[in-house]
Order: sequence, then C-alpha cells, then structure tokens
Amino acid sequence: MSHTTKNFGKQQSGQTEIFSLSPVSKKSVDLRFTGQDLSSDAGALLLREADHQIGLIDQLADCIRDERDPRYCRHELKELLGQRIYQICCGYADANDCDGLRGDAILKMCNDRLPYQDPDLASQPTMSRLENSASAGDTYRMAQALVDVFIAGYDQAPPVIILDCDDTNSPTYGDQQLCMFNTHYHGYCYMPLHIYEGRSGRLITTVLRPGRRSKAADMFALLRRVITRIRQAWPSTRIIVRGDAHFTSPELMDWCHRESKVGFITGLSGNKRLHKLAGNIIADAQNEFEQAGRPVKHYGELSYQAGSWSRAERVIVKVEVSGMGTNIRYVVTDSQGYRARHIYEKGYCSRGKMELYIKDHKSCLHSDRASCSRFLANQFRLLLHSAAYVLMHTLRTQVLRGTRLARATFATIQGKLLKVAGWVRELKTKISVELPHSYPYQPVFGKALHLFGHLRS
Repeated sequence: MSHTTKNFGKQQSGQTEIFSLSPVSKKSVDLRFTGQDLSSDAGALLLREADHQIGLIDQLADCIRDERDPRYCRHELKELLGQRIYQICCGYADANDCDGLRGDAILKMCNDRLPYQDPDLASQPTMSRLENSASAGDTYRMAQALVDVFIAGYDQAPPVIILDCDDTNSPTYGDQQLCMFNTHYHGYCYMPLHIYEGRSGRLITTVLRPGRRSKAADMFALLRRVITRIRQAWPSTRIIVRGDAHFTSPELMDWCHRESKVGFITGLSGNKRLHKLAGNIIADAQNEFEQAGRPVKHYGELSYQAGSWSRAERVIVKVEVSGMGTNIRYVVTDSQGYRARHIYEKGYCSRGKMELYIKDHKSCLHSDRASCSRFLANQFRLLLHSAAYVLMHTLRTQVLRGTRLARATFATIQGKLLKVAGWVRELKTKISVELPHSYPYQPVFGKALHLFGHLRS
C-alpha cells in the first residue's frame, strides 16, 4: 500500500475528476471519464432485431388505451414500453434506472431514436406515471397478447403442448394493495402465476395474484381462458395441464374429460384413505429396504375418487424408502397409455425444468420488484418483465441456436452478449456502431447479425 495516493478522487479546478490507481511496471496510472461516448449495452441491438421479427412490443402497445393529452406527450407508448423492456433485459430492473440511461445511444437506437440528434428517452417520473395509469382492461389485453405471441412463435400447430403452471412468491414492502401474509414464505408477498410450455420453456403468460395461495377453482378459471384461446388457433393440438397438488380440482378434471384433446397430470396431496389404498405398495417397498439394506423406490397405481370428484381417477403412487424414512408421493392423471413409472418420472417430474424458467424470470430479470402501491401497477410491471423474458428466450433459442450460448442462462447471455461496449457515431448518412476488436464473443455476435440480415432480405 506504499503507492496509495492521498489525492484519490480529488477534483481538480476546471478539469474532469482524475483518479489515481496503483502503478503498473513503475508507471503511474490515472483514470478519468473523458473517453469517447460509449454504451455498455451494445448487445441490446440484437434484442431490437429479435423484436422486429416477433412484433412483441407493437402488440403490447396496441393493448393499452392511451388517455394522455397528445399536446403534452413527447414519448409514444411503444417507445415507453420498449425503453423499459430493453432496460430490464440488460439488467436495469427499476424505473429509477431510466434517469441515468435516458441518453444512452444504444437504447435510443433500440427505440428508433437517433443516438445524438433526437431528444432523450423518458425519465423515471414519466415511466412511473405509465405504470400507475394501467387499467384492468390494459393488463388483461397484455396478458392475452403474450399468449398470442406464444402461438405465433410456431410455424405450424404442434401435435402436443404441455402447460406447466406454478406460482411463486414476490415479496412486498409497505402498504401495497392485496399483499397478504403467506405462512409458507413467512412474509407479506404476492403470488404471481407463471404458465410456460413445458418442453420448450416458452412463456405463455403471467398473472399477478394476491399473497395467499389461490384456490384450485380460481386457478382453473385462469387456465380455461388460456386453453380456450390456444384451442381457437390449434384445434387439433393435444394440451396437457401439468402442475402440483394445488392445481388439482374437480372443475379441472371434469372439464378435461368433457373437452377434446385436453388432459392433466397434477400432484395429489396424500391422506389416510390414499395411504390405505396404497398399503401393499408401501409395505413391499419397506420390506425390500429391510432385506436389502439400501434405498428402494417402488411405483404403483390405483383407482381413487375423492368425495368432491364426479368419477374415479387414475392415481400414480411413488414410494421411496431409505434410512431417512418413507416418502410417499401421489400424482393424478387422465392418461391411460403409459406405465406408472413413465408417467411419474417422464411426465410429472419433468416439470422441474420450470424452476429454471422461473429462476431466469425472477433472478436475472428481477420480476419480483413489485414496489408499486397499486396492485394493477404491479401487474403491469410483471407483464413488462414477462415481455423481457420472451425477448431473451427468443434470442437464446432462435438466434443463438448452434452457438456456445445456446443453452446459457439469461444471466450468462446478459453478461457475455448484451454487456459489450459500443462506440456509436452519428454520421450524415448513417449511424456507425463499433465494438471492441478483442471482444471474445465476436463469432457468436457475428453469427446472430448474419441471421438477422438474412431474415431482413
């Protein structure tokens, strides 16, 4: 520490602040913010190209009724949505970030503004007004638009899709509408419902829910609307609903039996009667463990009808016995064509991938920032984060296919592809963007640009 300077960060009169760093090979090092006008998020241009292919932001903008007086508006709805969504993709989750980024050349280009000649993007107060102006009709249409974008993402109707459903906690702080204490999470929160296509990871839609765990009948009402909209586009596609035990309801099962090509595979909470019916399966597993002295896993099935059910359903039983004790799990399904083990391991357990989808949605895109007082404003925020998920997922699965980032997490894509310095120059007849010659992911970036160029031609 003998080289530590005493004037670190000292402001020199009439000059830009200079910071002194530790010497390199006996040469002094200073740092100042006087370089060329660079953007640290040049990779956002790839997201702009992806949006031009799927038309996501345009569709969301069409869902909102703009009641502002046009005489006093400097920012169109599409521009406001785009600014916020691109910032979320790049890691700027809060509306407060708009203030520091409103003049960023790359983000201005993403929203069809010239990097230097055109005025800056919206500030935090403008964005906050947008969030708090959302109506129930606006958010409902936006949620439907996400479903429509999901459908449009397929060239032709798939033979089968799996609707993976789950809710997760979104912590709340202070006096926020419909936030409730949740005993499972030991705090006040919202419980947004996420619906993905289970095999591809495509987001279908998200709905903000109050902090208590929703009733199964309420979940079914939401699912029925989603399935009905998908069915209108794909009349021949088989749709399978997959979720844990609190998605199991007599309403869902009866509706699936009445509807053509709609099925379910959901968890089922154990009870004394189920344990009695599965007694032989449990006893066989326990006996084998006692004889073999190693962990044992047995599968079986039974016919079971709860008091509120209109008919008996097929129930799959999984029994695991180890030194830790006996673990019994149940799954109820209308599927009859597969063995019990296959349904549990390949059908039900595959929903574990959804935890990764939600992790990308929450941990990387910070969709649990429900800091508005109004419930509808927080629903609006959640939909913006969901739109960011759609853009990031499109970039990963469609644009980065065959590259080293094809299976990367959103955080990895964000850090290695979007976070790259770009020098933007606005010339008389064109805009020039230069990236570092030593950028290690230049081949991946270049391949994506070639693909977009081919799609535009």
